[in-house]
Amino acid sequence: MRILPYFLIICFLASCGVKKTSTSDKERKISVAAANNARTGNVAQPTRTEERRVITSSTHTKADEIINTALSFSGTRYKFGGTTKKGMDCSGLLYISFGEHDVQLPRTSIHMAEEGHRVTVKNVEKGDLLFFKTSRGSKRINHVGMVVGTDNNEITFIHASTSRGVTVSSLRDGFWNQAFVKATRIL
Repeated sequence: MRILPYFLIICFLASCGVKKTSTSDKERKISVAAANNARTGNVAQPTRTEERRVITSSTHTKADEIINTALSFSGTRYKFGGTTKKGMDCSGLLYISFGEHDVQLPRTSIHMAEEGHRVTVKNVEKGDLLFFKTSRGSKRINHVGMVVGTDNNEITFIHASTSRGVTVSSLRDGFWNQAFVKATRIL
């Protein structure tokens, strides 16, 4: 019984909670229809056809398959420690998405940051992981997202935030740009 409080504290410290403070919708560029629906209160899930439209290449790579799995959770609400369509956190989203394609990742964002090899922002590709420190004065990584696109010098990534649930955001967004720590390649 003594272990339970320590376990809860560790889980809380390694959480992926993100509170977005201020950004207008005009600054954001959401490229997933379900994310737009979630913002307006319509939580209908995208169809498989809508999800597949995000991937434009004629040959589907393992990264494309993992991205499509992650996109199938678009609009899912945030739930600390969650790994289902009823609710999930950022590391849970990637843990499940990669796991369904036989790529094992650690369960928490801080431990995911220790996997793979580091890549520069200008060299990121679809499927790479982006890591963030979202709390003011935080000394450790507490949030993770996966790159879903790199069109027109804009990096878009899927993640789960406390305010919007599973959604696609842009690294150009001031909040995410300032919180960004590093990118790693797992695949």
